[in-house]
Amino acid sequence: MRIVLVGPPGAGKGTQAAFLAKNLSIPHISTGDLFRANISQGTDLGKQAKAFMDAGNLVPDEVTIGMAKDRMAQSDAENGFLLDGFPRNVSQAEALDVALKADDVKLDAVLDLEVPEDEVVKRIAGRRICRKDSSHVFHVTYSKPKTEGVCDVCGGELYQREDDSEDTVRKRLEVYHTQTEPIIDYYRTQGLVVTISALGKVDEVTARAMEALKGDK
Repeated sequence: MRIVLVGPPGAGKGTQAAFLAKNLSIPHISTGDLFRANISQGTDLGKQAKAFMDAGNLVPDEVTIGMAKDRMAQSDAENGFLLDGFPRNVSQAEALDVALKADDVKLDAVLDLEVPEDEVVKRIAGRRICRKDSSHVFHVTYSKPKTEGVCDVCGGELYQREDDSEDTVRKRLEVYHTQTEPIIDYYRTQGLVVTISALGKVDEVTARAMEALKGDK
């Protein structure tokens, strides 16, 4: 299957993408991974992306699209893929359609993870990260440390990242509503959108998604 995964920040896209890709035996292709791979490998596209990023500028659509096209052309994506974080806007979605059409393939579904805005804010603004080891993550509601403000694993101080503050989260949501959400309507006109609730336990959401995709085949 060829799937695009969409949803607001805090919807659990990365987590669900990993599980769904494994269950469907297709590669999980995320924008972040594309950038890191191209930059670390020193590809032409990676060098272009790094130059824009080092200057504090957004990477142009054509560079991101080029990376995505190269990745989708690899042998492990021959029978499908799951795109996470791409396309990010309608112009990227249109470019993706053109690229797929050139290879005589098409998307099977666009999975829309739906989460109420207040829940998104609660999920992200409640995160607390360990200063000693950022892989140790807690939550003031869903995964409380035994001692408030102290990492259970190493005793480091827990803090809220600036990116996780409520004001920043709401700004990120505004960007999502303005730039990314319109692709849902774009794909809905093609009859590709499958919307599911992303509330509940991770395995419950995965099962819900798998069932929805099965019904969409």
